[in-house]
Formats: sequence, structure tokens, C-alpha cells
Amino acid sequence: MKKSLTPTESHSPDLVFAKSSLGESLMQQLKEGSSSYKRIADYLLRNQVKVTALGIEDMAEHCEVSTATISRFARDLGFTNYAALKNKIAETVQEIFSPVEKLRNTIEARKGNSSPANASLQSATANINAAGQGIEDEQMNQIVSQLSKAGTVYIMGFGISSHLAGMLALHLQPYCNRVVEVVAYGGTEVAAGNLANITDKDVLIVISFPRYALDVIRLTQFARNHSTCIVAITDSSASPIAQLGDYLLLAPSSHAVLSSSSTAATAVIEALVSSIMVSNKKNVEKAIRLTEALSGYLHNNDNTSRTAQLESRKPKK
Repeated sequence: MKKSLTPTESHSPDLVFAKSSLGESLMQQLKEGSSSYKRIADYLLRNQVKVTALGIEDMAEHCEVSTATISRFARDLGFTNYAALKNKIAETVQEIFSPVEKLRNTIEARKGNSSPANASLQSATANINAAGQGIEDEQMNQIVSQLSKAGTVYIMGFGISSHLAGMLALHLQPYCNRVVEVVAYGGTEVAAGNLANITDKDVLIVISFPRYALDVIRLTQFARNHSTCIVAITDSSASPIAQLGDYLLLAPSSHAVLSSSSTAATAVIEALVSSIMVSNKKNVEKAIRLTEALSGYLHNNDNTSRTAQLESRKPKK
């Protein structure tokens, strides 16, 4: 008998739900449905647990559609009515999300007894743990392979994500043929200019978290139209960037105060960089040479550089 997949094995809970038969139907509506259907599918994918307690009127209000549209949506997915759809969601959630809800409730209970700083750190820990559950070795190896053979690796992020893009670009430069940070200190026009010559021989890594920038979506679609391989680093399977990516790396970004947290994203980026650094002997040798090249500029306890130490040990002529 095939063992059912749980969040503690190889996927984050959101990704497990998205890969269920119901989740796949919702993802299809998110890609190809009407604007009303897309809002409903988006809400269901992001709020599986909450939906199980919502009546059809509340659901319609949250999605800004009519109750008739909710009913029609359920029927088009093969259910007799909204109640049947909700029951199916509850069945899926029961297996996948019960452990997650227990953890969330534990964290919420602790928040009242902890400072905002501690609550933020606890949230960061939970996000990193969830990100770790969502990373598959096979997919990571495929991404590393794409990056290694790419003519150019483009990395794009706007707003806070631009800092993440800069960090990733800096780490990848020694191990890829060519790396271009698409936005850097520019804006949309600079980004568009950098992507103007993108091809199917390249890879675009796009980083986007709530609140999603429209420019990111449009420019990613531009790259997709040119058959470019796209790696999306984002917070949810329902993210608009997730729909455009060939590969998806999830980094949950929930935070009690901030619009989104970048802690898990940083951890995912470091996981990606670590994977490419040790992916082959050539890259390992590059890492060693880079360390040796930098050693002369690093501080030592005796306040002298490594280069000065080596020079002092040379025999005098």
C-alpha cells in the first residue's frame, strides 16, 4: 500500500494540499478560470483550514463574489454543492494539517507570554522548518543542473526581495557562466532592459513575496514567452509567481507584524547555493581557490593578514 504523504516527510503542508487531486483542480482554476473563479481558488489554496468553518455566505464575502458563483464553482469542480466541496476540503485537511494546526495553536498560546521579539523569532523558526519540509533533493539537483549549464543566470526581485536577489547573485557568481542581477539599483525599465535578450538557453530565478509586485509578474511572463527556464522562490503554491515557474522553491513568509518575513527565503537561498557549491569537483575546487584568494584580506587574532603571516615565514635571501 502506498503511504500517504504528510507535511513532516518531504513537503510543506501547502504544497501537499496543492498536489492533492482537489488541489490540482484548484490550481487549474487559478491558471485558467475566470476572474471570479481565480479569486475563489486562490482563497481556498491559501486558507484550507479556515474554509472548513465558513458558510457559503461568508465564503462569498471573503472572495467578493455571489453565493451563486460559489455554488457554480463547486459544481464545475464535480461537487453537488458548496457543502460537498467543503467536506472534501475538510477530509484533505484532516490528514495533512492536523499536526500543523497543533503547532500553530501552540505558538499562538505562547505569544501572549512572550515579547514581540520572541514571537518574531518563533515565527521565523516555524517558517524555516516548513521550508525545510518542502525541499526535495531531486528537484534541487535539477535546479542545480539547469544553473550549471545556463548561458546566463538572471536573478530578479523587487522591493525587499531585491536584497535577497543581490545576495543570491553574489553567491552564484563564482559557479555560473554569467550572472545578472536584473533590478539591482534600477527599476522596471532597467529590469526590462536586462531581460531584453533572454533566451531558452538561460535561467531566470525570480523572488517574490507578499505584497507581490505586478512588474515581477509581467517580466516573468516575458521570460516565459521566450522559453526561459524559470525558478520561482515564493511563499505559496497560490502565488502568481508559482504559476509561472518550471521549478518552485517554497519559503513561507508569515509574520505577526511584517507584511512578510524573509527568514525562510534566506535559508532556501543558502540551501540552493550550498547545493551548487558541492555539486561537482570543479565547483569544490573553485570554492577552495576563492577561500585562498580571500585569506590575505581576512582579519586574524593577532591583527595581521594571512598574506603577511605567509610572507614572514619565507626564508630570507
